[in-house]
Amino acid sequence: MGIPQHGIDKDTLLSELTAKRARDVRWQDGRTFGMVYDGGESVHEVAEAVAAMFLHENALNTYAFPSLGEIQREVCDMTAELLHGDTAAGFMTSGGTESILCAVKAARERGKAERSITAPEVVLAETAHAAFHKAAHYFGLTVHKVKVRDDFRADVDAMAAHVNDNTVLVVGSAPQYPQGVIDPIPDLAQLAQSVGASMHVDACMGGFVLPFMEMAGFELSHPWDFRVDGVTTISADIHKLGYAPKGASVILHRDKHLRQYQTFVFDDWLGGFYASPNVQGTRSGMPMATAWAVMRHIGLEGYQRLTTLTIETRQKMEAGVRAIEGLTVLGHPEAQLMAIAAAPGYEDRVDVFALGDALQERGWFHDRQGPPDTLHATVSVGNAPVADEYLRDLAECVEAVAGIRAADRSTNYATLE
Repeated sequence: MGIPQHGIDKDTLLSELTAKRARDVRWQDGRTFGMVYDGGESVHEVAEAVAAMFLHENALNTYAFPSLGEIQREVCDMTAELLHGDTAAGFMTSGGTESILCAVKAARERGKAERSITAPEVVLAETAHAAFHKAAHYFGLTVHKVKVRDDFRADVDAMAAHVNDNTVLVVGSAPQYPQGVIDPIPDLAQLAQSVGASMHVDACMGGFVLPFMEMAGFELSHPWDFRVDGVTTISADIHKLGYAPKGASVILHRDKHLRQYQTFVFDDWLGGFYASPNVQGTRSGMPMATAWAVMRHIGLEGYQRLTTLTIETRQKMEAGVRAIEGLTVLGHPEAQLMAIAAAPGYEDRVDVFALGDALQERGWFHDRQGPPDTLHATVSVGNAPVADEYLRDLAECVEAVAGIRAADRSTNYATLE
């Protein structure tokens, strides 16, 4: 497809794009467990108005756009307060992957500057997000990937066997993505401190859930944020359960001294002094401004309300799944995520990938993951109105696919075609 010889009018373009969206997931109907999180109509209205306002602004140079500099500082300050980071400082990024890339890069630079490490290593559980492996590939770190415990939490003793004088980073998740449990962050932070390494908490999924769970009275298995001594960086995605449009995450460092290791500075260019805190150079101001607006629009009270409904919906779904013969939920999820699997002894009768296909035919979308084979659900407030319908369809689909095995065993979470 090439650029058309003559320009196309707006109505035609919108019609073409509408047609392209026909096969997209139905997140507006609450039938998608992940990817897009719906904070409600008033959130849409605020975000869309602010998006139009900042559609063309560029955060590459906040001297040119000081509004974006202020927005970034205020978003980081609001997030730091949530995560008990009294001295924390950071930057906004385009998403969890970029936040993780920045954290790994900062750990590498800190290890080099403070401990003269030239062959940096990172130690993480097998449940840690794939973005850590991407970062290690980009930045030249050796990865030690360690199996988890039976409860799917990071195995601190097993990870300790891989920590050494070249370790620049130990990773924990709050919660981890595959099964939704919180790693033992205090023990992992102590492990990192034992060799002077950085400790990153990946709270991309939990950063805008766990604080509000605590405010609402839910109990968590472990402390996980800057209250834990030794935690040096935390990533938190506003565009997940912060309900901002896509393209908004935060990477926070415990203090400004540690933040310096994230920033790239170059002063030997004919274009002038260049400094960039992110992987990106040019950054759209739109997601930054919409995140700022959505956070302030929802407020602490609103987030507690949305989070309470989300967790109650996840608990309802978990109980409903466990009540269906042949199905179970792995581990004991603590927040909004869970993994649906065949119950022990039912693996030959219930293939969850065939089950996922049957659900998708009814308009429900789950990501596949494994091993073990599971259907992943990130529950949000938009799923609450249709949870009962989902559980009815789930039970019917289990019966419909009994003994059927899906030919496609892929677990794609990618943009490759």
